[in-house]
Amino acid sequence: GWTFFLRKQSWKREFHFSSARGTASAKHLIDIEFCRNFPKFDSRRDRDSPTMEPEVISGKEAMRRWSRGMRSQGKKIGLVPTMGFLHDGHLSLVRQSLTLADVTVVSIYVNPGQFSPTEDLSTYPSDFSGDLAKLTALSTSASDVIVVFNPRNLYDYDGDDDGGRKKTNGGGGGERVVSCVEEGGLGHETWVRVERLEKGLCGKSRPVFFRGVATIVTKLFNIVEPDVAVFGKKDYQQWRIIQRMVRDLDFGIEVVGSDVAREKDGLAMSSRNVHLSAEERQKALSISRSLAMAKASAAEGQISCSEHKDMIIKEIVGGAGRIDYVEIVDQKTLEGVEVIKSGVVICVAAWFGTVRLIDNIEINVAV
Repeated sequence: GWTFFLRKQSWKREFHFSSARGTASAKHLIDIEFCRNFPKFDSRRDRDSPTMEPEVISGKEAMRRWSRGMRSQGKKIGLVPTMGFLHDGHLSLVRQSLTLADVTVVSIYVNPGQFSPTEDLSTYPSDFSGDLAKLTALSTSASDVIVVFNPRNLYDYDGDDDGGRKKTNGGGGGERVVSCVEEGGLGHETWVRVERLEKGLCGKSRPVFFRGVATIVTKLFNIVEPDVAVFGKKDYQQWRIIQRMVRDLDFGIEVVGSDVAREKDGLAMSSRNVHLSAEERQKALSISRSLAMAKASAAEGQISCSEHKDMIIKEIVGGAGRIDYVEIVDQKTLEGVEVIKSGVVICVAAWFGTVRLIDNIEINVAV
């Protein structure tokens, strides 16, 4: 029934131990203090410090144990799924989760399942230590509990899950990450698809993307077991797909959409913005500028979708962008519309240099 903990200024004692199987010959000179029924404490928290670095959990079973332990204490659990390289847009999702839940899990995992072999998996930016520093800055009080779930590979089933809690360098632990759709990949063959909502918009040019997103989010939901999950509306189609998946598969999870976070000049925040040159970044402002112009025009009575789309295309192409798509769709069904009669969203994907950017704007004009 005795427990002990190490303490720098406690009395010193030299000891060795033995067991039925043999004796450990090594002797240890340690700082040790014995006490009975000592209360639990958090060794990571400096009680005089307003911030605390998030605990990092890498094992699936360890993550489940943590979540179930929180729920057994009556805690509401929030989840913010990310692929790391956090910017203010991600942090705004974490802040929102902190207001909706008692504890928040931020997953940092670059998901190979949503990349095809020709896409930018290997060049996706990463800064795990920077991510931890940003999350630490958000934890300004004892009530701001943030935990990072940073698995090495959620598609590798060969090794046993170590159940460990350790720091890794983010989404793969430094190992080469292989796209699951490559021949001779890691053997994962079960996929979740939201068949109708995934077909248009980004699904046209990225045919494996949303099955990868829906599958990894399902895995995260099953591992973290959250009560609420927060997604950014910049990835509007993704947000709606996850909402539909949760509804159709009866997940007991509230899916919250957070408004698009923008830079001061209007550019939608994205981890890929770092790959833009200064000139490309300036030209990319044509996306947000044209979307704002379309919303203002709709507010003045312009309900023709073709007029709005032509204007947006002209602005982006004039800024040296290459159009992937410009679509005006119903906010819930994501089906294209010809005139604005109810809530719609204008969705844009365009290339500037080698960087593909997406953005959107909701229009809720009553006609």
